[in-house]
Amino acid sequence: MRTTIEFEADTTKAIERLRREDGRGVSEAVNELIRRGLNAPSSTPTFVQRTRPLGLKLDVSNIGEVLEVLEGPDAR
Repeated sequence: MRTTIEFEADTTKAIERLRREDGRGVSEAVNELIRRGLNAPSSTPTFVQRTRPLGLKLDVSNIGEVLEVLEGPDAR
């Protein structure tokens, strides 16, 4: 695929650095950097839901009653 892309200064430096180090062409360097980004491990930690027992037994078939128990009758 051919297209025109304008690179910002930091990405241009990374492309040029890779070209100098490995003697690659522009397309090869860009593809390599894209692959590195796609294969990079996620820096976002996995979300873990923590639960604690409330000591309440609630029938959730009537959500209005549940909200009144949890938030109080004056919450609305």
